[in-house]
Amino acid sequence: MSAVLSREVLDRMLAGVEKPARYTGAEWNSVVKPWEGARVRMVLAFPDVYEIGMSNLGLMVLYDLVNAREDMLAERTYAPWPDMAAAMRAQGVPLYSLESRRPLTDFDVVGFSLGYELNFTTVLEMLDLAGLPLLASERDDTMPLVIAGGSACYNPEPMADFFDLVVIGDGEEALLELGELYRDFGRSPVAEPGSRAHRARFLRAAATLAGVYVPELYRPRYDETGCYQGLEAVAPEAPDRVTARVVRPLPPPPTRPVVPYLETVHDRAMVEVRRGCGRGCRFCQAGIIYRPVRERPVAEVEEAAARIIASTGYDELGLLSLSTCDYRPIEQLLERLIARFGEEVAISLPSLRLDSFSVKLADMVQRRRRTGLTFAPEAGTQRLRDVINKNVTEDNLREAAEAAFSHGWQRIKLYFMVGLPTETDEDVEGIARLAREVLAIGRRHHGRRARVSVSVSTFIPKPHTPFQWAPLVSDDDLERRQGILRRGMRGQGLELAWHDVRATYVEALLARGDRRLGPVIRRAWELGARFDPWEEHFRPEAWRRALKETGVDGDRFARNGYDMGQALPWDHVDTGVRRSFLERECRRALGAERTPDCFEACSACGVSGRYGVACWE
Repeated sequence: MSAVLSREVLDRMLAGVEKPARYTGAEWNSVVKPWEGARVRMVLAFPDVYEIGMSNLGLMVLYDLVNAREDMLAERTYAPWPDMAAAMRAQGVPLYSLESRRPLTDFDVVGFSLGYELNFTTVLEMLDLAGLPLLASERDDTMPLVIAGGSACYNPEPMADFFDLVVIGDGEEALLELGELYRDFGRSPVAEPGSRAHRARFLRAAATLAGVYVPELYRPRYDETGCYQGLEAVAPEAPDRVTARVVRPLPPPPTRPVVPYLETVHDRAMVEVRRGCGRGCRFCQAGIIYRPVRERPVAEVEEAAARIIASTGYDELGLLSLSTCDYRPIEQLLERLIARFGEEVAISLPSLRLDSFSVKLADMVQRRRRTGLTFAPEAGTQRLRDVINKNVTEDNLREAAEAAFSHGWQRIKLYFMVGLPTETDEDVEGIARLAREVLAIGRRHHGRRARVSVSVSTFIPKPHTPFQWAPLVSDDDLERRQGILRRGMRGQGLELAWHDVRATYVEALLARGDRRLGPVIRRAWELGARFDPWEEHFRPEAWRRALKETGVDGDRFARNGYDMGQALPWDHVDTGVRRSFLERECRRALGAERTPDCFEACSACGVSGRYGVACWE
């Protein structure tokens, strides 16, 4: 076992880095369990900076569940910011957990929460800081298992070289089952450096657990042109397809979350009120992979909120879901929370539906602070909104804007995408037109104080969606459409923000690729790529060089579309949604045909039969 990081050495490093509270641990409600009393020791790793990771509710849920077990413990680690990483390397200090300040090599399992493709290189940075080999094939019986879960794992192939196993779907039950299997399997009785025999036996056993994918038990096949042909299982324990785990009902929410010493992105109490979304937006990966919809009872949310506030001292409560306004008893819940907490606790709704009902809900909870409302029309014309199955109209937007401005809000933010399938220049001109119309409504109520912010991202065709076969928009089309927006959005009161298109290309590459991207990711990291979601750290040149040096055609994955009959790198991941449903939805999109919400009519996506649930009840 390695040495615990001493306070003296830690203090010496912290004296020279930004925001040292990121690295001290000992926060309120953090859990430090007796090391020797646990038979399975996990460290939950988040591949981004502390302030982002501490806002991740999923990691906090797993931390709470594992530490509730007498025979297991879970600690946390986050990606050190470059200044701290440099200090650690200079001092020869390996990446450590915040609770016990033990190096990651002391743990049985290092579990990464992977929700975003642009965090892939930061995973390698953390493994390197930990002193662990990057490649799973180079880790032996003396080393911890390196596993991952999260939405970015629904196409695990680009990171297949680096993880021992991947959990597909909800992690609450699967992680505990893995812990129990590890406990029963026991650590290697010999643990000789270089030996992988014990590890290989464990991974074969783990592959039999539902939702567990072990990359080394599969081999990819390609044809003579390099076209991907599918995965082939090379062990009897490996299923042909790995079905995503779904927990039902949702486990109780954590009520003693760790309270950070410094401000984080979402520095508030959080309760997940609903998981999944039945609206069926065709661009939305989360709307597919988190099916079926599951809602918490009002009483459970209220009680959890009260316990969290009592245990943390927070005066703000976030009600989380993909679309909180779609939580069916939302009005009842808000009435009970307001009656219970009054003005002592502010309630936030992180996502608003595009209608006047949502403004009514916002009016209930934002009585003191009217900081602004955000809506997501996504597309500039009704035709394109029908293509993407965004079942809202321009009348919905006008009514929502009228309701918001007339009730005192002076600022509205609108989210749009460009590069959507079938998009034309006219659709993009519609974005500017809508923004000007919304601003005109605002000026009737607030004059020149009214503001409309438009945030535009580039559509990325993500796996497991009806648009998974579509290509990424070309640079020429994107540049022309950016020009349309810039010209159309001039004038006081309008603000336009645009996401970095170079990062969009890398995100598309990593989301849609296969195992041939493993060497690209590693080479990009060697060339300095890490913290790719951060504009000041994103290095497009590193990615260009990595693609060139590894001989991988990035456009094959990022720019080009897939044929509908072609094998896809993520075909072995089963979300419960049938491929035939996605194909049907893709064809309906091309005809601008809309599909109803799951709660209006079942569209036979397959989830109901796969998981034995009536989604609409």
